[in-house]
Amino acid sequence: MQYRTLPGTDLTVSAIALGTGNLGSALDSVASFHLLDLFVDHGGTFLDSARVYAAWIPGGMGVSERTIGQWLRLRKHASSMIIGTKGGHPDLNTMNVPRLDRAHIISDCENSLRDLECDAIGLYWLHRDDETRPVDDMLETLESLVTAGKIRAYGCSNWTPIRMQAAREAAQMHHYQGFVANQPMWSLATINPEAIVDPTMKWMDAAMRTFHRSTSMAVVPYTAQAHGFFTKAAAGIAALPEGLRRAYDNPSNLQQLGRLQHWAAQLQQSVGALALAYLISQPDFITIPVIGANHPWQLEESLSAADLTLSAEIFQDLDRPFESKASAGNPNDRVSG
Repeated sequence: MQYRTLPGTDLTVSAIALGTGNLGSALDSVASFHLLDLFVDHGGTFLDSARVYAAWIPGGMGVSERTIGQWLRLRKHASSMIIGTKGGHPDLNTMNVPRLDRAHIISDCENSLRDLECDAIGLYWLHRDDETRPVDDMLETLESLVTAGKIRAYGCSNWTPIRMQAAREAAQMHHYQGFVANQPMWSLATINPEAIVDPTMKWMDAAMRTFHRSTSMAVVPYTAQAHGFFTKAAAGIAALPEGLRRAYDNPSNLQQLGRLQHWAAQLQQSVGALALAYLISQPDFITIPVIGANHPWQLEESLSAADLTLSAEIFQDLDRPFESKASAGNPNDRVSG
């Protein structure tokens, strides 16, 4: 396992983060603990959670965090793991109503601390943005949590480059720590725009990539494996589940699959591991992909990417589609309100 230190922090984390969205819900505690143990056995130290995970099932709100908290206590891993969790997500029944005022941010953080059974959260994320609210207001609240010792650092998830730049300038002006990382949707696969049904989600596009290249802010992308698209497509496009076909079946991704299969054969690696290695190998800013797994074999295959080093030739070949995309007119560049 390789490790990375997030710029501007003392947080050193594993090169891959384990997403915990299914812990305690789709996976019972036995299966959840087994995956967490396996992650640690392979050198993993970075867990990614969110207050809202499993809120779509009765009593599910916070179950991912509670499962992690129980595991940390029983395994006595609290001092060795960096926990990232997210708050401020809108209520699922009113996604158009932001929850990023001071009271909601602090309340979500306190609830996360309680369920995680920890004194301080390593990396606290604002799960969404409220583009009608000044960034100074939210940063002030986050800084107060740092000062109180309840969080060590903070980041943003699903923010546009324009709003991240505004937050960066506000942090410099007020001498705040500021966002140390961004969590957008990003994988080697190009998603079909019509498959994105939640307009509050933001993804890595040319403008966002330019922002990260100029600032060196770390990226911790979700959906980093495109829900296993390349692995499943390699077994046969015709057998793809309808959801994956709708989201990722396009000429660009089929060409990308061919490149992956070519290099994977030469390296004797899986196409899934190679797709993750592409993210980890970003040359201009630290990228720590969040992986998901329901089974031990899935986790082990994904973690093998942490030890892969891509040559410049392979990286540039896989990077060609992204470099060719134009940023003009991308929804990530638009700021409403």
